[in-house]
Amino acid sequence: MSRTLAVPTPQQIEWHNMEIGMFIHWAPNVYQDQEYDDLSTPPEQINPSALDTDQWVSVAKSLGAKYIVMVAKHVGGYCLWQTDTTEYSIKNSPWRDGKGDVLRDLSESCRKQGLKMGVYLSPQDVYNGAHIAGRCASPEEQEKYNQIYRQQLVEVLSRYGEIFEVWFDGGQEIEVGDILEQYAPNSVFFQSKHASIRWVGNEEGIATYPAWNAVGADSDAAKGLGTIQHGDPDGELWIPLECDTTIRKNWFWNTANASSLKSLEHLMELYYRSVGNGAVLLLNANPDRSGLIPAEDAQRAKEFGDEIKKRFSNLVGTASGTGNVCELNFAAPEQIDHIVICEDIQYGERIRAYEVSGFDGTNWIKLCSGTAVGHKRIERVEPVTLHKLRLHVLKAAAEPQFASFSAYYAGIATVYNQSKIGSELQKIGEWGPELFQYKPNRITVEKYELTDLIGAPGQYKLYLTDSNTGPCEIRIAKAKLMLNHAEYPQFVSGSSEANEYIINITALGQCISIELELHAEKDIKKFGNIWIERATLS
Repeated sequence: MSRTLAVPTPQQIEWHNMEIGMFIHWAPNVYQDQEYDDLSTPPEQINPSALDTDQWVSVAKSLGAKYIVMVAKHVGGYCLWQTDTTEYSIKNSPWRDGKGDVLRDLSESCRKQGLKMGVYLSPQDVYNGAHIAGRCASPEEQEKYNQIYRQQLVEVLSRYGEIFEVWFDGGQEIEVGDILEQYAPNSVFFQSKHASIRWVGNEEGIATYPAWNAVGADSDAAKGLGTIQHGDPDGELWIPLECDTTIRKNWFWNTANASSLKSLEHLMELYYRSVGNGAVLLLNANPDRSGLIPAEDAQRAKEFGDEIKKRFSNLVGTASGTGNVCELNFAAPEQIDHIVICEDIQYGERIRAYEVSGFDGTNWIKLCSGTAVGHKRIERVEPVTLHKLRLHVLKAAAEPQFASFSAYYAGIATVYNQSKIGSELQKIGEWGPELFQYKPNRITVEKYELTDLIGAPGQYKLYLTDSNTGPCEIRIAKAKLMLNHAEYPQFVSGSSEANEYIINITALGQCISIELELHAEKDIKKFGNIWIERATLS
C-alpha cells in the first residue's frame, strides 16, 4: 500500500520561508571562559551593563535573518527573565538594579524591527539537579522539577507575545503538551515528542545532500530524535531540518575565540549547503560580557548578508508551473552561473530526480542534476551563455508543482562543474567536517540511494572531489553495493588507495543503494562532493 505524501503545516511553510535565523547564547559562563556554566560566577559579577537588544536585532537583520532564537536558559539553569521559579536568574544581578529582563527587551526589539522571536529553554538544569531531557535522580526530585520547568515554560510563552520557535535541546521528557497547545499553538518545536522541525545532526550548519523533509511515522524522528539520517522522501511526516552553527568556534563568547571568526567564504559555503539544500540556517551570535555582539562579529554578519544579496540580485529569468518540464526562454542570450529550483511545498516534496539543461544556440548542454528539491535547491554551475534553460523532472511521486525555476548571474567562481565531465555524471552526496563530527577515529558510514540516478544497466565509477577539484582530505575505505537490500560484493571493484570504485549494475527495476565507509586522516576543513559517473572503460 502506498503511503500518503507528507505535506507541511502553514506554520512549517512560514518557517521554511524564513531561510535564515540567528541564535543568541549568553549565560554566566561568558565570565568563566567555557561553554558550560559551572555555577561559580558570583551573582554580583553578572552585569551586562551595555546590553542592547536593538543591536542584536540589527545584526540579525544585516545577515538576512528573519527570526531570532534566544537562549533563555542554558543547561546551567540561569534564567534571563524575571522568573518566579528560581533565585538563579537575572533578577539577582546588579544589571538594572535586578529589574532587567532580556526576553522582554528582545521581544520589544524584534517587534520594533519586524523579526520573529523564539526561545531555547533547556530541559537540563544543573542548578535544579535536572540532567539531559529534564531527568532527575528520584521521583520526588522529578516531580519538583517538573513543576519548575512547566512554570518556566508558561512564563516564557505567555509574557512576551507570540513565540515563533521553541527549542527543547537534548530532548524533553516532561509533559508539556497542554502548555504548548494553550500558549504556542502556532509555534514550531525543535526536538521532543512535539517536534515539528529536527536537528540536522551536526553543529557545522550543513545539511548534506539530499536533505529530504519527510520522515517515517515509525522512526526515531517521529519521536523528536531525528537528524538528516532519518530523511525519507516517502515518509508520512513533514519534519524539516534546521542547521545550527556558530559564527565563532564556540557557542558562547570567551576571551580566546575572536581569532576563530568564520571567513565570509566559509559562511557562504554553509549557506549553499543549508538553505541551498532546502534547510534553514540558524547562525549563532555570541554577545560578550558587556552584552554587545562584538564589532568584528557584527561586521562579518553584515558581509554575509550583503554577499547573499549580491549573488542573487541579478535575476536573469524565472518561471513557474506544473508538470515534468519547465522552461525559461531568454529574449536574448544570457550568461548564468546559478540555478534555483523551488517546489510549491504546500503540495509536498514531489520531485525524486531532475536534470537541468541549457540551449547555447546549437546544442542542449547538461548543466546539473539531482534528487531532492523541496523548499529550495541552489545549483552552482560555471558561467555559460544560453538562449534557453530547461528543467526536466525524471521521476516524481506526483505531478511536480514549481513555485519557481530561476536563473541568476553572480559573476563568481563556482564549485566543481558537472557539465565538464560528461552527461552521465550525477552528484550523490556531499562531504565536509560535519560528517565526522562526534565520530570516533574520524570514520563514518554513509548510505546513498541510487535507484533514481541509474538510468541504464552498465558500469559506473564512484569517486570524490573537493569543492575546488584539488586532492581530497578523505578517502573511501569500503564501498558496499546493495540491491534490494542485499549486498552484492561481486559487483564492486576498486581500492581505497585510488579513492575510486567501479560498480556494475546488471538490471534496473530494483532498489539500488551504496554504503560508503569514509575515513579522514585528520580533522578536515574542506568541503566536497561524492559522484557517480557512467564509466568509459578501456
